[in-house]
Amino acid sequence: MPSNNDKILIHAVGDLAVNRDDPDSIFVLSASTIKQADIAFCQVERIYAERGEFQIWGHAKMLSHPKNANAIKNAGFNVVSLAGNHCGDYGYDALFDTINTFKKLGMHVIGVGANISEARKPAIIEVKGTKIGFLAYCSILPYRYWAEDNRPGCVPMRAFTIYEQIERDQPGTPSRTYTTPHPQDLRDMKRDIEKLRKEVDIVIVSQHWGLHFIPATIADYQIEVGHAAIDSGADLILGHHAHILKGIEIYKNKAILYSMGNFAFDTTIPKERFETPRFQELTALHPGWKYDPAYQGYEFPVDSRKTLLLKVVVWNKKIQKISFLPAFILPTAQPELLKHQDKRAQEVFEYMDWVNKQAGFDTKMLFEGDEIVIEI
Repeated sequence: MPSNNDKILIHAVGDLAVNRDDPDSIFVLSASTIKQADIAFCQVERIYAERGEFQIWGHAKMLSHPKNANAIKNAGFNVVSLAGNHCGDYGYDALFDTINTFKKLGMHVIGVGANISEARKPAIIEVKGTKIGFLAYCSILPYRYWAEDNRPGCVPMRAFTIYEQIERDQPGTPSRTYTTPHPQDLRDMKRDIEKLRKEVDIVIVSQHWGLHFIPATIADYQIEVGHAAIDSGADLILGHHAHILKGIEIYKNKAILYSMGNFAFDTTIPKERFETPRFQELTALHPGWKYDPAYQGYEFPVDSRKTLLLKVVVWNKKIQKISFLPAFILPTAQPELLKHQDKRAQEVFEYMDWVNKQAGFDTKMLFEGDEIVIEI
């Protein structure tokens, strides 16, 4: 068994959207643990800039002061994916400002750039003689958010949706929904991974994808994309966007986390918004989601309060152990890491066991101290 001096520890979480007067306070219950890692990854869902105008095709008005980015750095994160469905919400200048803000803090930014070539560039970090590479992709893509040869944006991993009417001779009857990856995006992703595989010892791929708010369900294209990534040389897939935890699949002894949920996400939704037809359609995706005055600073479904901090142990240039610390998001939007004896830790374990079974994954997990170890 190698000593701790030989091991490399990687931490990873899902979506972050820090936006408050005292930004560091959102990590007060988690930063000391995050900082223990050699590398810490997160997906950032906000634009951090002092300029920019909300685009008509934008998803949400999530422009925040750059001081909030400092808190992400102070918490211990050093690899940031911006490949998400909010990267273009305030135009290109705001996106560039966000990229530059994180880079000036000494952080590695992946998945976005001034053009597709720049956006595809991996982050390569060498720790204790081991090279670890990160790539990032996005399947949740508003109009013109993906980068092209002469357009800024994020790296696309698009998917097509097909609806099949169950009874074709019966108008208005339900339909089955299928999704399939965009062929060129899939080829490009595989090529990126194969190229990076030759340069590093460990390849970690970030995927902003999936069905938001719908418990347990994983779209067809996610399975195909995740398997293709591992077949091409990826060692670990970090999924996010769904805002709730989804299943963990072990494929060829490699882990695919389909959604790590939210981690530190400031959001305020006025009660009146719940009464609009658009929001009623959204809340219908997650039965039981209703306005909760106790959670005014973190207004998401109850399931979104369960989250995790992933722990990946590397030695001998391979991933040897994967586990996670169960966590719970408080009404203040602060993630609290839980001890084994906390009943909420057992709730997270049981929820993850349930979503795994619902997705058809025979993933084995067990408590080891305060960690939940995933058998690989």
